[in-house]
Amino acid sequence: MLDFGVVLCQIMLGVDEFPCVTEAQVESALIQLDGTGSVLAFHAEMDVDEELEEIDSNNKCLYETFLKSRPPKMESKAIEMVTRLCKKHKNVRCHIVHLSAAEAIPLISEVKNSCYPLTVETCPHYLTLDVNEIGNCRTEYKCCPPIRGSTNQEALWDGLRTGLVDMIVSDHSPCTVDLKKPGEKNFMEAWGGIASVQFGLPIIWTSGKKRGFEINDISQWMSQNPAKLAGLENVKGQIAVECDADFVIWDPEAEIRIEDDTIHHKNKVTPYKGKHLKGKVIKTILRGEVIYDNGNFTFPQGKVIFPNKAHLL
Repeated sequence: MLDFGVVLCQIMLGVDEFPCVTEAQVESALIQLDGTGSVLAFHAEMDVDEELEEIDSNNKCLYETFLKSRPPKMESKAIEMVTRLCKKHKNVRCHIVHLSAAEAIPLISEVKNSCYPLTVETCPHYLTLDVNEIGNCRTEYKCCPPIRGSTNQEALWDGLRTGLVDMIVSDHSPCTVDLKKPGEKNFMEAWGGIASVQFGLPIIWTSGKKRGFEINDISQWMSQNPAKLAGLENVKGQIAVECDADFVIWDPEAEIRIEDDTIHHKNKVTPYKGKHLKGKVIKTILRGEVIYDNGNFTFPQGKVIFPNKAHLL
């Protein structure tokens, strides 16, 4: 895969849907990636069954039941292993995907402050959704790792402020209605994943502005740093000579309300439905061509881009 331009491989460290790899397997992958310039990414949750609080099997419709089944220590345990191996295999870039548990940030800080090649992302839902508004069987809010409390949320924003968290990505994970059935299925059986990619900019702008962040900060988290991770910083993620002319034209003060008729992705189950946000995207321009204009799309114009070489097929 690496020979064909794949720049990132992902390892699952223990969720029901994907069996946990062993530390020896992780180390084997790191050895194989040494010198390739590729990234090894980690879904950082590990089993801590012996340490879990007792879960009331009769209350699976309560979000608290699901939250107890995936405590922060699941992330911290996995991230401890990642950071330890990152220091040992310092020539391989490591990346932690969708960080939810802020208690792991001190582990991240130790490694990053020692200049080891570790990057970290979090997601809009961890930064903006209120755990207190998640009612019984509101399974549109289910994701793994889970949405946590307000103190945890503010600590993630602080991680972005200090640079310990590098970027915000959607972790867009849509599904058909039958897999979630909000109001019917319980949290332990419903699909885990949140759909939000279309609204990432207004979601983060609405919450970030309240905390004193500017559009330059958001551009760095959602454009510039992801481009660097993918090895595309020479052509993507910034407004500069010889970079692609990729732009969003938007009105940062316009208010939008998310409803079915404003959602463009096929399966419209999302916890953002009904929410009012600031920031309306008017046009999207890709390599100088308008591909979205006030609700209208042109023919898809995506192309394969190889990292660093900026070679378009």
